[in-house]
Amino acid sequence: MRTLNLGILAHVDAGKTSLTERLLYAAGVIDRLGSVDGGNTQTDTMALERQRGITIKAAVVSFVAHDVTINLIDTPGHPDFIAEVERVLNVLDGAVLVVSAVEGVQGQTRVLMRALQRLGIPTLIFINKLDRAGADPDRVLAAIARRLTPDIVPMGMGQGLGTAAAAFVPFGPDDRGFRERLAERLAEYDETVLAAYVDNRSLAYDRLNDALQRQSRAGLVHPVFMGSAISGAGVEALLETLVELLPATVGDVEGPPSGTVFKVERGLGGEKLAYVRMFSGALHNRERLQLGGDEAKVTGVEVFERGAVVRRDRVVAGEIARLRGLDVRIGDSIGTPPRRAAQHFAPPTLETLVQPVRAADRRALWSALGQLSEQDPLINLRKDDSRQEIFVSLYGEVQKEVIEATLIAEYGLAVAFRETTMICVERPLGTGAALELIFKPPNPFLATVGIRVEPGPIGSGLDIRLEAMFGAMPVAFYEAIEAAIDETLGQGLMGWQVTDAVVSITDAAQKAPMSAAGDLRNLTPLVLMEALRLADTVVCEPVHHFHIEVPSDALAPALSVLARLDAQPGQPVPEGTSYRLEGEIAAARVHELQQVLPGLTHGEGALETSFAGYRPVTGAPPVRRRSDNNPLNRKQYLLHVQRRVPTSIGEEQ
Repeated sequence: MRTLNLGILAHVDAGKTSLTERLLYAAGVIDRLGSVDGGNTQTDTMALERQRGITIKAAVVSFVAHDVTINLIDTPGHPDFIAEVERVLNVLDGAVLVVSAVEGVQGQTRVLMRALQRLGIPTLIFINKLDRAGADPDRVLAAIARRLTPDIVPMGMGQGLGTAAAAFVPFGPDDRGFRERLAERLAEYDETVLAAYVDNRSLAYDRLNDALQRQSRAGLVHPVFMGSAISGAGVEALLETLVELLPATVGDVEGPPSGTVFKVERGLGGEKLAYVRMFSGALHNRERLQLGGDEAKVTGVEVFERGAVVRRDRVVAGEIARLRGLDVRIGDSIGTPPRRAAQHFAPPTLETLVQPVRAADRRALWSALGQLSEQDPLINLRKDDSRQEIFVSLYGEVQKEVIEATLIAEYGLAVAFRETTMICVERPLGTGAALELIFKPPNPFLATVGIRVEPGPIGSGLDIRLEAMFGAMPVAFYEAIEAAIDETLGQGLMGWQVTDAVVSITDAAQKAPMSAAGDLRNLTPLVLMEALRLADTVVCEPVHHFHIEVPSDALAPALSVLARLDAQPGQPVPEGTSYRLEGEIAAARVHELQQVLPGLTHGEGALETSFAGYRPVTGAPPVRRRSDNNPLNRKQYLLHVQRRVPTSIGEEQ
């Protein structure tokens, strides 16, 4: 049987989970509809999700339509949980992007559509909430074409807008206007259709429909449906065409095993449950695997089938399974790594210090946060041992509230957070080089290490290169140097992560048989930080691109507020009775802008923001407190190494 792994994505409150519930009902998986407000939907199973009425974790549920198994993945819509969407994108065959007929295209809608387009994931669009007061699908269609993509094909129209009788009326093959609009859109990617369109010749609807299916499956065009997830209007039409317009496939079961872990949760007994999408091959229960150099054994295979989770002997290509017995993290590969495994959204730009209310719970808190970071790697824990402080990275205040509630509910840990601060980065300003030779003071280690640091392209991250002769030492020694470089650059001259840097290992040597990998691992931070000091760095703060729409009479006050917030707006663009403003603003000021805009525009203003990278800080750069073992302080660093390694220098470490 063919399989379609389908994601449901949307801006928060667009009705994504309600649409998921309605699709399951239409497919016969459930015989009673749940509701978000009632806290009884199939995919929002966490107590916190039901209390807050939002999706926090991605959930999988399966049903069959037209002899195709559809693994439907409901994803969070709130931007604080974008990391959960990030992981799901890597395992999708197709997607449905839900847009509200009232609110229209919103900030998160644009972020999601850009990610889907970058990955080439075939996407249908569903305009929801036709039954709501203020529903205007024509306005939303125009916004989709202008702000998301012009390559859309409306598949019908809405009737009874804003009433309980709202309905979706599909365009049919006898609708001449629909055929002409369809031919015009498809001609862009089909030469046969283009030739007929130029010659003013009509094509049979079957020919146009075949072209529509091919182009939709290839992600070239995006059919648009509309309706109401609450009443069910338009949902049957969407369900009937899902498998025609999105690429359901039969995986290569005979190929080499290849899969991706996209979700990790804990079972009732605390054991790890790994959600894996298999791209090729098969994985059997009791099978032994190589994971990160260690051998692991699968102790249970569960697949999603017709609304339930059932035990199986194996999972095959195309399927999603929940595996037991594996000590894995999100993003780990099973077998041959799949091609698609990139980051599509911005990293978290906020950080907060979290402390247990009871000092005795500090160790338990670290353990609990470690388990939560397995489920969400972008929580990104940081601990300062000397000050007994724990920091977590965040996307927003809602995520912080969820972490706090989870720690109380699942671990019995009451915590307090300090004020949230921004996470900056450091970039090298110039080139710096340093070298410490074996047996030459002040080098206390049995190793030689030379390093050069220079700026890399913006957005390139960290590029480690080997210029020293390879093969003069065991491979593990070179790996020790690279690992030390990666770890050390977590704290630059001002305490921030160093990025967009090229680090070249210019020299590396040992004294056999006395030297050990630890000598190179311990010497590298000293050399690296000296090279970085000579190169110097600039601290860069995260910035967001903003898109604001304000009434004409609010333009001057809006510009005044943007100036006060040190934003950099472009030229105002008139649009009817309003103005559009776009520009950049420091991420630290976004929350303030969000708070002041509604009052400034009497509730008529609209604001969208998206991460736009980093820019150098103006004025005095913020300094992040470094750990006591930072190699900038040579004396403290060497004391730390001696405490960590009680053996004499040069012995196996």
